[in-house]
Amino acid sequence: MAKILLVEDNEMNRDMLSRRLQRKGYEVVIATDGEQGVVMARSERPDLILMDMSLPVLDGWEATRAIKAIPEITTVPVIALTAHAMAGDQEKCFAAGCDDYDTKPVDLPRLLAKIEVLLQR
Repeated sequence: MAKILLVEDNEMNRDMLSRRLQRKGYEVVIATDGEQGVVMARSERPDLILMDMSLPVLDGWEATRAIKAIPEITTVPVIALTAHAMAGDQEKCFAAGCDDYDTKPVDLPRLLAKIEVLLQR
């Protein structure tokens, strides 16, 4: 069973997404801000990270950069989850080190497809 670290500060989004991922057979661990996400990425060693980009303490862009700078977890794929769907936002996420990008509200079948592709790598 793959372990997914969900870094999300919005309780409603966190609950909905974690329940739906668990129903699909994933183990889900949760961080509620970017700093906690970096700490948990190192301690939990997830197979994949879902990173909200608008987070307190440390935003998703900085948290992703920090995670990708940690040698033992630099290859863990990160999918940016963001309500930011403006021109250039996707490129900004990739520049921060994200491996893929998805918009909110989450389209679960589309997100699950992206998760599966990244977990196959």
